[in-house]
Amino acid sequence: MVVSALVVLTIAIAIASTTRVTTSLNLTLPPGAVNQFINPLEYNVLGVDYAQWRKNDSLAGFNPTNATPPLIQIFDPSFLDVTGPNATIRLVASHPGFAFAHEAPIYVPDLNVVFFSSNDGGPFGYSDWHNNSVVSVLNMTEIDNVLAVTTSGVNLQVQTMVNGGTGPYKGNLLFVTSGRALLPPSVVLVNPIPPFNTTVLLDNFYGRQFNSLNDIKVLPGTDILFFTDPTYGWMYDFRPEPMLPSQVYRFDPSTGQVRVVADQFVHPNGIAFTPDGKTAFVTDTGLVSGLFGNNQTHPATIYQYDVDPVTQSFTNRRVFAYSDSGIPDGIQLDTKGNVYSGCGDGTQVWNSEGTLIGKLFLNNTSAEMIFTKSGLLILAEDKIYLANIQAKGIDLAAY
Repeated sequence: MVVSALVVLTIAIAIASTTRVTTSLNLTLPPGAVNQFINPLEYNVLGVDYAQWRKNDSLAGFNPTNATPPLIQIFDPSFLDVTGPNATIRLVASHPGFAFAHEAPIYVPDLNVVFFSSNDGGPFGYSDWHNNSVVSVLNMTEIDNVLAVTTSGVNLQVQTMVNGGTGPYKGNLLFVTSGRALLPPSVVLVNPIPPFNTTVLLDNFYGRQFNSLNDIKVLPGTDILFFTDPTYGWMYDFRPEPMLPSQVYRFDPSTGQVRVVADQFVHPNGIAFTPDGKTAFVTDTGLVSGLFGNNQTHPATIYQYDVDPVTQSFTNRRVFAYSDSGIPDGIQLDTKGNVYSGCGDGTQVWNSEGTLIGKLFLNNTSAEMIFTKSGLLILAEDKIYLANIQAKGIDLAAY
């Protein structure tokens, strides 16, 4: 009896491991998401089938319908409030073989242009100990005009002119540079109007050079700057060995005071705030360590913090979300509190509770994105896409 019971139990478990729950919802999907409602209940149990999509690789994308990207994946019906009824994803610029569109997107509403930079030391960035990354600008009015007369993707001219950026900040672009060789990383103001004159605001921590600054944001309601400083410069061999831990800093340009507000990261990367300034998000891209390779057991995590109302230090650290594909790099919020991050398969979107509700799926690394009047502009290394979603981003120029 015992043996037969065990046999029955084994058979039952084997059957259960290969049986999926299927549920259909009557949803009206936008054109870019046809047949792309991915009900988590249908994929909670895969058995050995995971190899069909993932091959146990954290950098691969989850595409169970095997549809051709770019496309919009709906993991929760609430994502339809983000996309709107007419959303699509369309190619607007490309440069095969050159990762010209990686980081630091800054939208200037008055000019209707987006500034951005190439990959700083990474694959196909062609920047190293001796060569800088390239800052470029894309005219959104030209994009709108061309897309209005075609239903396919286009390839607009990108004007060539640092790493993370935000703004506009008091009429200027606000960048952080990663440094180059012995030249220090820095916080820099750049005039968005030619000749693009620059002003360096900060390039050291009491005489010690930063490692390789990565991203920067302004705390809403203030003029205080917060930026991340991982060691990617050293790991991609364009900066000397690090002199400081990987940390998040607070900098007050009016007093010159700079101090650490958060630590205990592998590689702090993207940073963002809620509009009320009470909550901060920081991504840790520890999974990727440049020339040292990848470690799937290291963080690919977005951490959430409370911002102390007096000291503005980051407190009460907790996990907000973990990226199932690649690493969560740059991070933005929309006006409804949804959190967007560039990951290994495109742009992933979580609601304010940390639930993955959808993806703008490219099956390609998308480090950064920025909201514009035309939609969400997605930087995807050697390509740029525009997702004409109805969600609106936080007005970064207001801070």
